[in-house]
Amino acid sequence: MDNMPISTMDSAVDSKNSQEQRKPRLLLIEDDQELADEIKADLEERHYLVDHTVSGIRGLELAKQDIYNLMIIDRMLPGMEGLTVVATLRNEGIMLPALVLSALSAVDDRVTGLKAGGDDYLTKPFAPEELAARLEVLLRRPLTDSRQTILQVGSLKMDLIERRAWRMNRELELLPREFRLLEYMMRRPDTVVTRSMLLEEVWNYRFTPQTNLVDVHIGKLRRKVDGEDETPLIKSIRGVGFCLNVST
Repeated sequence: MDNMPISTMDSAVDSKNSQEQRKPRLLLIEDDQELADEIKADLEERHYLVDHTVSGIRGLELAKQDIYNLMIIDRMLPGMEGLTVVATLRNEGIMLPALVLSALSAVDDRVTGLKAGGDDYLTKPFAPEELAARLEVLLRRPLTDSRQTILQVGSLKMDLIERRAWRMNRELELLPREFRLLEYMMRRPDTVVTRSMLLEEVWNYRFTPQTNLVDVHIGKLRRKVDGEDETPLIKSIRGVGFCLNVST
């Protein structure tokens, strides 16, 4: 290293800094220091940059700095409860994706967490692999906020206020349920969504009925989205669910 030309050393430093900048930067707000250390170590091994604080108030300050890709936040925190932090951010128009951690696992608790503005809710204890998988899904989502009225993914565009949708210049005549289905999939492009996920998020079912309800609605939606001579966007994944394929 001592014999390395200065220009070469500078290039190496710039390359390293560039690689660091490309890594997703996460904010971890967790007052259980042992758990936080485990999460931080695991995520850093998976090539994330992780900043940690134990305080809800400090976490709120950091989340407002617009330097993070995602926030992992415990529900019960000293100074300010986790859901209060998330709700405060949402009220200020800050839509930093938030994954809520909690030992409270009842359905009502999960619903409360999501309604407060959480994008996902993971109950303790959990496997590191599950946390990592959920982070990957959240980071793939298009970033939207409460002030955005247009959602655009590939050739699809959706007006969230007027409740209208288009593929290129062709308007799609969607029924309300079809609109919600397409919106859900547009927020998760190139991601497999299961029938259970759609039933829970679009129909608000907390159980899986033994019907082909989702398949029927997806079929109707596909016929409207994928016109003649157009590349099919809605793909069926056998035995799993569906995918809005916009990357090809």
